[in-house]
Amino acid sequence: MIINANDVKTKGVSMFSKLFETVDELIINVRGKNKYVVLDIERYKELREVELDLAYIKSMQDIEKGNFKSQSAKEHIEELKNEL
Repeated sequence: MIINANDVKTKGVSMFSKLFETVDELIINVRGKNKYVVLDIERYKELREVELDLAYIKSMQDIEKGNFKSQSAKEHIEELKNEL
């Protein structure tokens, strides 16, 4: 569902509770462009969990392929300094 930023401005965030009874997410449109997404906190937690699971899977795939290196914290800091 798409709502205008002016509606949020005039009605306040209290309008979200009623809208979340029928939808999982709200898109806020600012000056004709979809700019923000508002999620119920439980929906956000679900999406964040999926995101973290995917990052873990990708990390494990990198390890299996050998796409990693081992180094000390000091070596890592020096590498970061050199990249700057």
